[in-house]
Amino acid sequence: MLHENLPLFYTFNFYVFGIVAVVAAILFVTRRSPVAAAMWLVTTMFALAALFVMLDAQFIGAIQVLVYAGAIMVVFLFVIMLLNLGHPSEVADARGRGWRLVAGAVGIALLAQIFALTRVHVQPRIAPGYLARQIQYTGVIAPVAGSLFNEYLLAFEVTSVLLLAAVVGAVVLGRRRSVTDAG
Repeated sequence: MLHENLPLFYTFNFYVFGIVAVVAAILFVTRRSPVAAAMWLVTTMFALAALFVMLDAQFIGAIQVLVYAGAIMVVFLFVIMLLNLGHPSEVADARGRGWRLVAGAVGIALLAQIFALTRVHVQPRIAPGYLARQIQYTGVIAPVAGSLFNEYLLAFEVTSVLLLAAVVGAVVLGRRRSVTDAG
């Protein structure tokens, strides 16, 4: 809906979040420190969530933040700490003066956008009471859950098995190295 009322604002932010997602993904792949890589992955997940919200998929954006940027990244960091692969001081690649300037500029740009959006009055296109009737009739989760557990059930289950295998493999590889080091 925002892209119809404020097309320049929408286009600018869509490209900004797209560039942030691509750059953060490249930095995620190229980092030597697992902790720094995990932090760049979190940045990628937040940028993707912003893109989902801009594509009018607010529920998917919220789930992206809650599940991937929250729960799965906690598991990743737990595995990194369990295997003793990273140290908090290794995140220093994002603490330089240049990164602080970039973060400050992004913060000022976001504050300016929030200020500009509070000044704009957007006319709602949905009739009053329409969402309440839809939620009462189908629920909030039904459209997403229906396709997730009917059409994409196999892909969902394969993804969960792959994530479990990756965690178990990381633990096994970490234990083998510690046994070799001890012997």
